[in-house]
Amino acid sequence: MALMSAAMERRRTAHALASRRANTSLRLIAAFAIALILDVFIHLRWVWLWAAIYASLQFVELWGWRWVRGRSERAQALWRRLTITVLPVLTSTVFGFLSLPLFASQARFAPTLGGMLLAGALLNVVVINGSQRAAIISASTPYVLYLLIVPLVARSANPGSPLANALWFGALLLIATVTIAAHTLHTALRAEAEAKDEAERRRHEAEEAVAAKSAFVAMISHELRTPISAIMAGATRLHSEVPEASSKVQAQLIADAGGLMRGLLNDLLDFSRLEAGRMSVEKAPFNLRQTIADTVRLWRPEATRKGLRLRVKGAAALPRWVAGDAMRLRQVLNNLLSNALKFTTRGEITVAPRAEIEGSVVLLSIEVIDTGPGIPEAALSRLFTPFEQLSEAIARHHGGSGLGLVISRELARLMGGDLSASSPSGGGARFTITARLEIAEAPADAPQSPLIADLRVLVVDDHLVNRRALELVLEPLGVRATLAESAEQALELLQSEVFDVVLMDVYMPGMDGRAATQRLRASGGPNQDVPVIAVTASANPKDWETCAAAGMNDHVSKPIDPFELYSALARVTSEGASGSRPPEAEARSSG
Repeated sequence: MALMSAAMERRRTAHALASRRANTSLRLIAAFAIALILDVFIHLRWVWLWAAIYASLQFVELWGWRWVRGRSERAQALWRRLTITVLPVLTSTVFGFLSLPLFASQARFAPTLGGMLLAGALLNVVVINGSQRAAIISASTPYVLYLLIVPLVARSANPGSPLANALWFGALLLIATVTIAAHTLHTALRAEAEAKDEAERRRHEAEEAVAAKSAFVAMISHELRTPISAIMAGATRLHSEVPEASSKVQAQLIADAGGLMRGLLNDLLDFSRLEAGRMSVEKAPFNLRQTIADTVRLWRPEATRKGLRLRVKGAAALPRWVAGDAMRLRQVLNNLLSNALKFTTRGEITVAPRAEIEGSVVLLSIEVIDTGPGIPEAALSRLFTPFEQLSEAIARHHGGSGLGLVISRELARLMGGDLSASSPSGGGARFTITARLEIAEAPADAPQSPLIADLRVLVVDDHLVNRRALELVLEPLGVRATLAESAEQALELLQSEVFDVVLMDVYMPGMDGRAATQRLRASGGPNQDVPVIAVTASANPKDWETCAAAGMNDHVSKPIDPFELYSALARVTSEGASGSRPPEAEARSSG
């Protein structure tokens, strides 16, 4: 608490000094204007000497601050004390001195000018130094003394005037008013500073809470992806091997349940990353028409099963190749189609994309329109609230986390657009996603992916379930898998046997996958340049970057998707066959 108070005091002192320096030019202009007025109208020639002395003190303060900035902290602290205590007394003494000859002058309204000068100077001191009480006291003391002296000067200059004695009351009233104003301003500024400190403390606490929650979600994700991988791999293998139709149905049920669990887990992870500000979108060329067509084609069997018509309207007018994040666009469209199919029992669902081209920018808009019951007006405002369902009955019947639309809207905004919802009076719901893309050139035809059958793959994972799940996924692909339960065992195998690919778990006790890959790349063994695919439950791009920096060539996410794993194996073997290596590896070998 004492440290916080000291920090607040330092900030108030710095603010007061900054205010004095910022108002230097204003004080110099005011002194020059006063000198000019008194010279022209009252013929006080010596007033220019007064102005020169006052300006010299201002320049001394500015010069001293510039000189001391390059000195030690002790010298700076000493100068700050002088600037807060001594220099304000000197400048106030010089400035306020002008009030004495004005009150002693026989010129009409000269005493009025003297009173205005002292009152304005006092108010200026309070406003500029309101956050620093020591500065107010040192700067205002000469003015208070002048206010107590000027009635005596006025009485001596005008001995027969009855108003001379009334100046005592006016001076005391002005002193009291300025004191109250100073106290009020000081209290308000102090409360504001404390409120800012409290807000900053709460912001830090909120950031720490979000970080802790993100770490917790990441840890739970890692633990849950292990059994989900095994469930889905086992169900897929069982479905392909059992001959009985009833057993295939049961295997498909297990696979569907695993897919549902994976979807819920992905929603939680996406929401956690969005909340922490760690979600990003990439920009890569993709076929916009093909992306929309493939996404809609995925949902046609479900629409047919429910007796619904699913159609795309206007896709032919879209540009073919654009640059953006195809995966995130597909994720949002999948969510909208899933919701439309979920709540529509008869009629049709229409996907209506449109695009406006402005130079190289494509303003994409996709409407998903259904003929379902629609959305009540009162519920529209709650659609994009996290974990919110329209009703308990819907939550019980359809399930879900209540995060799909929230995530979809945030992803749309990351893509430079938005997601909105409406429900026409005639029924049905209309969701509109917008995004900013860029015109792109069609990429060169990619070479045919090589066959991965008969590859020798080393599977490295500390968890038995993960090793068995990967073995189940690899076996139907014709891949020969060798299992290692630790990074140390894997390095021993890599020194004695030749492998085509290594599937390396990133997070393992003891030596993790990145450290093992770095050691492998530094070795001179037969597998020094073998492609290494990172296997991780993390979906954080920064984690993938550290994997690439460690020498890994590609990555796949848990739970393992067979198609994703096949694609990664095909990519790394294709690169190996063509003699290409990732930029990170080239940089290391050249270094």
